[in-house]
Amino acid sequence: MNRIKAQRILIVTGEASGDLLASHLVEAMRAEDPSLFFFGMGGEKLRAAGAEIVFDIAQHAVMGITEVIGHLGKLYGVFRELKLAIKRDRPDLVILVDYPDFNLRLASVAKHCRIPVLYYVSPQIWAWRTNRIKQIAASVSTMIVVFPFELPLYREAGVNAHFVGHPLLDIVKVSRSKEDNRKHLGLSQHRTTIGLLPGSRISEVKRILPAMLEAARRLSLQFTDLQFIIPIAPGLDQGEIEKLTEGTGSAPTLVTNSMYEVIDSSFLVIVASGTASLETALLAKPMVIVYRMSPLSYLIGKLLVKVSFIGMANIIAGKKVVPELIQSEARAERIAGEAARLLTDTAYYQNVCAELALIKKQLGEPGASKRAAQIALTMLRHRPEPVPVT
Repeated sequence: MNRIKAQRILIVTGEASGDLLASHLVEAMRAEDPSLFFFGMGGEKLRAAGAEIVFDIAQHAVMGITEVIGHLGKLYGVFRELKLAIKRDRPDLVILVDYPDFNLRLASVAKHCRIPVLYYVSPQIWAWRTNRIKQIAASVSTMIVVFPFELPLYREAGVNAHFVGHPLLDIVKVSRSKEDNRKHLGLSQHRTTIGLLPGSRISEVKRILPAMLEAARRLSLQFTDLQFIIPIAPGLDQGEIEKLTEGTGSAPTLVTNSMYEVIDSSFLVIVASGTASLETALLAKPMVIVYRMSPLSYLIGKLLVKVSFIGMANIIAGKKVVPELIQSEARAERIAGEAARLLTDTAYYQNVCAELALIKKQLGEPGASKRAAQIALTMLRHRPEPVPVT
């Protein structure tokens, strides 16, 4: 490969899930060209992949319309600095990973500077705010989609879009047996394990975890052989999670950096809606999806969202494969009830496992990060000359 040394790439993501996917993209690109220099906004995984993190997402990750409002000043300050970096540092390529409300504005800045923009993990225009596709067509050079049904939507709107498969197919895996994972996690081999995955942002954890813990307490009264475990997401403070679990009567085990091992070790998982629910589906693990946000955020979202489900497993399947308990339904008694059905109804449990295995087959072939990297490297080779901006 003919390489130009020290090509600079601005990469921006705002959430833990994007940080994970971005890190694998960076690793795949640097495997082809170690001289590439990445800088921008991300988290622990992107930093470990070799990117220079100017803004750490641990300080800026929020979820929900009204929740974001309280952080607008800080987010605007970050946006302003990244906008200046585009104009001043003249990166050879801008890679934007998910985080659409923030990143689509950055895309417009880069477009104005004639700097190519690669958008990785497309905004969910099929779910809500479909009008954004016009903005995408105007400012994004290349869009990489990870779900096959997204490709025609973008191409029909004139967006240069490519389907590479889902990168989680390469990422979501375990190297040990279930027995070894339980031993590694300090779990009993003789008790039924239930994983509790309350999210990757402290704001959503505080909304969701109390109901999960109360559900765990209720289940413990109904079933005497249960044990519960919480994998603490990267960027979260373990002390805060410990405080939330104190005095709840459920006594979950807390572990760090072991989410896939926790899922694999569990008989079922109670999980916050988001990337973690898709990761759980890829491990073919039955789950109960729960989510809560502020009442105003939920009301606005309900008016805007156009899909029948919020869990990616159900969206991909086009039907209700696993239960979803949202907002007022995300109560401890409902969560415990759905979990109890999975614990006691063998036919139902096996059917859910079979449906989840089918979902995995719909996401393409492994190697998505490498295919995305090749698209990015091709853009670097054929980039236009940037123009000065005053």
